[in-house]
Amino acid sequence: MTADPARTKRADVHVALLRGVNVGGANKLAMSDLKTIFESAGCSQVQTIIQSGNVVFAAPAAVASGLAPIVAAQIRRRVGIDAPVILRSSAELRAIVNGNPFLRAGADPAMLHVMCLAARPSADLITALDPHRSSPDEFIVRDREVYLRLPNGVARSKLTNAYFDKMLQTIGTSRNWRTMLRLCEATES
Repeated sequence: MTADPARTKRADVHVALLRGVNVGGANKLAMSDLKTIFESAGCSQVQTIIQSGNVVFAAPAAVASGLAPIVAAQIRRRVGIDAPVILRSSAELRAIVNGNPFLRAGADPAMLHVMCLAARPSADLITALDPHRSSPDEFIVRDREVYLRLPNGVARSKLTNAYFDKMLQTIGTSRNWRTMLRLCEATES
């Protein structure tokens, strides 16, 4: 039995989400440098999406599994920025998009964000989160994602990276819903 080339290709496509790169004029990192870093780490078909640290690339699972610390170290060495790197496969990204509980409940997509976490938090840590911390904002933690509904915008919310990092004892980075859809599309084309 031969493997389906399209399926094999999709299985090897991943997205890297860098935190805090090119945001508000700080932590400048040229996308050409970022592309070079990924290529030198063994990735192919590297493309950056938007100028804020979103990279779609192809790599075998063996390469992708150890890629985050390698890329973070190269960024630190080349440009002096500490930028956590969070990876998701194409299939994981599709599951995130398909599983948004707020979208299923009819929420306005313009209010939606997803925080991708480096590690899955324990149930005890999730239970300790304050659901009323930033009312009317809402969040739902599922696996390694925090789904957010922020009706007053991300800038006014107290549901920040710092809050979730501290409470869930991991690192996360957020993207708005439109960006998540664009990244998902890019991993499937």
